[in-house]
Formats: sequence, C-alpha cells, structure tokens
Amino acid sequence: MVRLSAITRSNRLFHQNQCGSLPGLSSSDACLILTHEVRTLQRPRLKVSTLFLDIKAGFDNVNASTLRARPLSSHVPSYMVDWVSFFLSERTYTLLFQGSPNLSSPVSLGTPQGSPSSPLLFLLYVSPLHMSIPKGLMVSYVDDFSITVPSPSHRGNIRRLERLFSTVAARGRDIGVSCSVPNTVLIHWRTPSQRSPPSMAPIALEGHLFQPSKVVRWLGYWFPPALNTTHHFRHRLSLAQAIFSFIKPLSSPGAGVKPFLCHHIANGLLLPILTHGADLLTPNSSALRSMDSFWHRVQRWTKNNFFSTPTSILSREACLPPVVSYCRYRKRLAALRVACAPSWVNSASARLPHSFPFLSSFRAQDSSRHLTVGLSSVYFPLSWKTKIPSPPLWKYLPVDALAHLTLPLQEGLTRLPHVLLAPPPLGRISPPPSS
Repeated sequence: MVRLSAITRSNRLFHQNQCGSLPGLSSSDACLILTHEVRTLQRPRLKVSTLFLDIKAGFDNVNASTLRARPLSSHVPSYMVDWVSFFLSERTYTLLFQGSPNLSSPVSLGTPQGSPSSPLLFLLYVSPLHMSIPKGLMVSYVDDFSITVPSPSHRGNIRRLERLFSTVAARGRDIGVSCSVPNTVLIHWRTPSQRSPPSMAPIALEGHLFQPSKVVRWLGYWFPPALNTTHHFRHRLSLAQAIFSFIKPLSSPGAGVKPFLCHHIANGLLLPILTHGADLLTPNSSALRSMDSFWHRVQRWTKNNFFSTPTSILSREACLPPVVSYCRYRKRLAALRVACAPSWVNSASARLPHSFPFLSSFRAQDSSRHLTVGLSSVYFPLSWKTKIPSPPLWKYLPVDALAHLTLPLQEGLTRLPHVLLAPPPLGRISPPPSS
C-alpha cells in the first residue's frame, strides 16, 4: 500500500484536494481547507454556499478495467498495474445464513471491504470527479465531496452549484458511480456579524428539491452557517455524558474497577470523545464551562474524591489534564503538523501565506487568498514575530491563525533547511542521495 501510494502520488494520479486514506492527510485537513476557503471568500463581501455530496455505494461500483486504464496511461510500472488487476479479479462471494446453499458466485465489480488497499484504489477511481473551480473549491474525503462557490447573491450560488453538479454527475456516469440523494446537503454560510435573515434559497438536483440546512455534519465536525463551535462541542459533550453514564456503574465508591483502570478509561475513552475536533475548532467560554463541569465529575469518579474537593486540585489528584489545556495542546499539535507538512502533499499547508517561513514555496493554485489583496478593512496581514497580534487571533484566516501557534518554534523552522542540507560531521558516512 505504501509503494502504491507513493507511485500514484508521484505520477499525480490524485487531485491535490483529495484527502483520506493517503499518508499525511486526515479529516481535519479537509475541514480546515473548507473553513479557510469559506472565510477567505467572505472577506470580499461575497455570499458563499456549499453543496455536500456522498458517493452512493462507491466501493461496490469500482470497475476493474476502468481503474486499470488510469495508471496505464500515466507511466505507472507495469508490475503495479498487474497487481491492481490481480487484486480486483477472480473474486467470489458466498452468502452465509441459516439454511444457505453455501454456493460461491463471481464478483465483477467493487473492491474488497476491510482491505487497506481498497480506500486507496477508490480514491484513484473517483479522482476524475475533481475539477478546478474558478473562485471556488472542491474538496473530498474518500467518498464525501464538497463543492463551495461564491457570488454576490445566494441565487447566483444556486445556479453555479446546479451546473457543477451536472458536470460531476456526468463524470460519475462515465465511471459508473452516482451521488446519494438522502445524503446531499446544502448550506448557505454567514459571517458572525450578519444580522439579516438567513437565505432559504433551495437547489433542484435531478428532480429533487433540497432546502438549505441549519447545521451540517461533515467528517465528524458540526458546522452551522456562522461556523461557530457551540453546536459541535455541545454534541461532543452529549456523547461523552452518555458514555460516562454507561461506564460509571463499573466503579462505585470503594468497589469495582480500580482507580488506575478508571484513569485509563477517562484518558483513553472519555477525553478523546469530549475534545474531538479541538485540533480545528476552539470551544467558546459557554461550551468550555459545560465541558469543565463534566470533566470535574469524571476526575472525582476516577479517584473517588468527595464532592467538596476543590476543583483546582482535581487535575493533580486524578492525573488528568484540564480541558482547556488539553484543547490548546491538541491545537498546537495540529499547527505543527500543518506547518511542517510538505505543501505539495497537504493542501492545507499549501494555503499558508508566502510570508510564512516555510520549507517550500509551492502554494495551492485554487486558493482564494488573492481576492483579499487590497482589502485592508477586512484582511489583516499576520506578523509571524508578534506573540500577541492585534486584532485578536480569531479574526484572522483559519490557516493563518493556526500557523501562528508555532511562533515559539519559528526559529527552529527557519533553520531546518540549513540543518537538512548541512554536510555530515567528520567521521560519519553520508547517506546515499535520494533518487
């Protein structure tokens, strides 16, 4: 799988905005790209809309001959093409149930479920669905696609989205895939300062009328039209509370599971559920108070503390980090990951400004940052040497604000190219040059 991924990526068989099942890319990268472009397109006072699509039974409709033709036309080694053909050919299936005849039947379409190579082959199969959109964006995560367009009005966005959907549907018919109607979602984005009534302009696709959604769930993240984080962390808190109510009876005071096992449960199960999405989103003060209140209950349960125990010492007693500190830690890790990822691999890194001390000068061709040039009232260039920027950091573009968290490591990042290119010390054997 690693060799197949490297060969197909070096031959540019994947679109740059395809995420998932590829090394160095995750769902947070796809969501970061989407939110960054939405905020960027809103700076010139444009109305922005996004259509979310889902490929219906995508893995079950992969045609082996169609898939084999793609690497053959791109100078992929013949042994790798033969391996893909062998992987998808001469397969059978058997239905097992009480009284089944136990007969096998041949399979001519689809990729094996559960194989680590199947998602990668599916990405290769659906890459022709991607297109370059002037003043827009198309980003996908495996079989989940999003099309974002701006215009002076939401009605104009609807007309553009209908034309783009027709193009995607026509390309899908060429390779034998289609979009799932129940999973199609339309949303009209708003800025936090907008006070006008939200647009209710629907979109008509293949005889179906889709009303704009008030909130959309994409790749595990909840996005309302204003892109605030209240809905997302409220949902995460509800999930964590439901799980905690299920496992809490396992350890009653003085009996049940030992405290060190409760610590593992809290740290390995409850904390990731509660803070999922903190690498991209920042909880506001209201959501943080609710999350802290729940987390204090978990800390008391871990060590069987009294209810009157001061909350200031619960983290030390239970050896569990405070929610706000852990969220900052997760976000700094995400910032370091974006700042150090190759820009030709991670499209989120390719949207960093040219002023950022980066290892590569490559930038995304479909970035909308150029639309903010000259808009001094709505676009603020971020200084990478100012620890506390003015205005506050949350007013900047998402990728810029995330990259600013690497400020303590800026000196090390600027020196990294010199370290990589420096000759080895005397007495050391220099590594062979990379091909």
